[in-house]
Amino acid sequence: MNVSDVPQEGNRTLGHHRKALYAKDTSGRMVLVASKGSEVDETVTLQAVERLHAFAEDARKRCLAGQTAPLEVWMWTQRMDLALLSQVTGIWQWRIRRHLRPSVFANLTPTQLQCYALALGLSVEQLQQLP
Repeated sequence: MNVSDVPQEGNRTLGHHRKALYAKDTSGRMVLVASKGSEVDETVTLQAVERLHAFAEDARKRCLAGQTAPLEVWMWTQRMDLALLSQVTGIWQWRIRRHLRPSVFANLTPTQLQCYALALGLSVEQLQQLP
C-alpha cells in the first residue's frame, strides 16, 4: 500500500485516535503512516464486539442456571477469551476451564481470586458477583 492509499475515512471505534499502518513512500521505503481507519475496520470491530457481548450474555444465562461461574461472564465482559485470560494471568487454560465450574470457583483461594481480579480490572468482591 502506498502512503496516498492509507485509509482516512474515519472509524467510530477509534474515537478521535489514529492507528499506525505501514505504507510505501515515494522512494519505496516502508514508513509508518497515521490512519483514521476505514469503514471496513469499523464494521469488523463492531461485529467482533457484538459477538463478545453475545458470549457474555450466554455465559450470564448459564451462570444464573448454575452451570458456570461468574469468572466466565467477567472474562467475556472484559473482552477476553480463554487464551488471553491464560496469558494475562499465567494460569494454564485447563486450570481456568476447571475454575469456570461453580463448585471449583467457590473454593478458589484468595490469592487465585486476586490474580483473576487483577487481570480483569476488578475487585475480588466484583469478581464473585455477576456484572
